[in-house]
Amino acid sequence: MTEIDYAQTGTVFNIQKFSLHDGPGIRTIVFLKGCYLACKWCSNPESQHTEPEIFYYDRNCIHCGRCVSACPVGAIDASRQGLIDRNACIHCGACAEVCPAGAMVQSGKRMSVVEVIDELRKDETHYRRSGGGITLSGGEALAQPAFAAALLAACKARGWHTAMETTGIASRAVLEKVIPLLDIVLLDIKTFYSERHKEFTGHPNETVLRNALTISELAKNVAVRIPVIPGFNDDEQSIEAIARFVTHMKNVSRLHLLPYHNYGQNKYNLLGRTYDMIEIKPPEESRMHKYKDIVTSLGIDCVIGG
Repeated sequence: MTEIDYAQTGTVFNIQKFSLHDGPGIRTIVFLKGCYLACKWCSNPESQHTEPEIFYYDRNCIHCGRCVSACPVGAIDASRQGLIDRNACIHCGACAEVCPAGAMVQSGKRMSVVEVIDELRKDETHYRRSGGGITLSGGEALAQPAFAAALLAACKARGWHTAMETTGIASRAVLEKVIPLLDIVLLDIKTFYSERHKEFTGHPNETVLRNALTISELAKNVAVRIPVIPGFNDDEQSIEAIARFVTHMKNVSRLHLLPYHNYGQNKYNLLGRTYDMIEIKPPEESRMHKYKDIVTSLGIDCVIGG
């Protein structure tokens, strides 16, 4: 067995405990920063960039000026709307360290595999009793391949069930290293049409589709997930095209249709960004059931949500 690199480090922005989604049983989700895509509907915009970022909660700000003095590059100005010059910020976190009111909060920190494992061990009993385990998410966990591989290997060494939410964007060498460490791959396929994919995510989807086939050969179990986004893929042709592609994949146990939501909208304001999907409403329930019928008609087990 290959020796596990417990000293390997990665950038983590959240460890969410007691999740009942993203895999079986009670799970802990480890969110890694960094993503190759910039989906317009992304609910974790703080995950897109690899480096730590600052959330600014203006309602908490007491205008004490400590962050202004602490910033080593002068990126904070009390007269500026939103305070922070995001282009000048070097993501050092000095402002968050001195903020007494919780107005400046750093999202993302470097952690070693052993530090993450020590945190996960606190809930080990729940994994064993519920058939749960660990899920890596993001962002895109494959954007930090060495850390993801080492962390998953450490989890498997403890006998924990492992899962990963992914778009599958990685080299074949990375896939061959990481995918066998997973008990289930939660694979996003957003659209079959490359130009539409590029328009809404910033990246064409040839790699996504090619790697989906590779992942399905390497994986023990694949759950394909389609985020159903009005104005993007909320139509019968789009859903059927993905489902027909899935019939060519191996080891797919289920397809999940995930209705659009805007739960992450407020995070864009906290990061000084604009949320482009503000007028979009979730798809009607009747449409979701129609899409489910399309998928199941092709012999694929399908659920709405999850």
